[in-house]
Amino acid sequence: MDGWRVVTLAAGDYDAVRALWEAAGLPIRPTGRDSREAFAEQIEGGTQTVIGLEQGGRLIGVVLATHDGRKGWINRLAVDPAVRRKGAGRRLIEEAECLLKAQGMSVIAALIEGSNGASLALFEQAGYETHPDIHYVSKRDRGDV
Repeated sequence: MDGWRVVTLAAGDYDAVRALWEAAGLPIRPTGRDSREAFAEQIEGGTQTVIGLEQGGRLIGVVLATHDGRKGWINRLAVDPAVRRKGAGRRLIEEAECLLKAQGMSVIAALIEGSNGASLALFEQAGYETHPDIHYVSKRDRGDV
């Protein structure tokens, strides 16, 4: 859409990113992996890039593009509710894919909670397949990570 500008965000943009996550209704772990400190560490570690979408100088979308060295991940996709269904989510997915492919990732994935039908539909429209035979399991040191 005209007037959108893709930007790479930095640790100093944390407040704007967090505000957008909250406005979009994403669950946030403020003392765990979504804390200001963790956000900065993840960027500094070199495996996370925060891609923003701005309109008129205002952040309207954000996505985290991460990788583990063999697979790329699209995480924490959030779009301002006022501009949803206008292509911002799809644009963020495309930007994350381009970045991850440039970093050598040939497999790109996303984890989507079962209750998030809108995100599931968005990713399916972008060509992602649901794998009903894959189960997500995790082991956490703390409940807030």
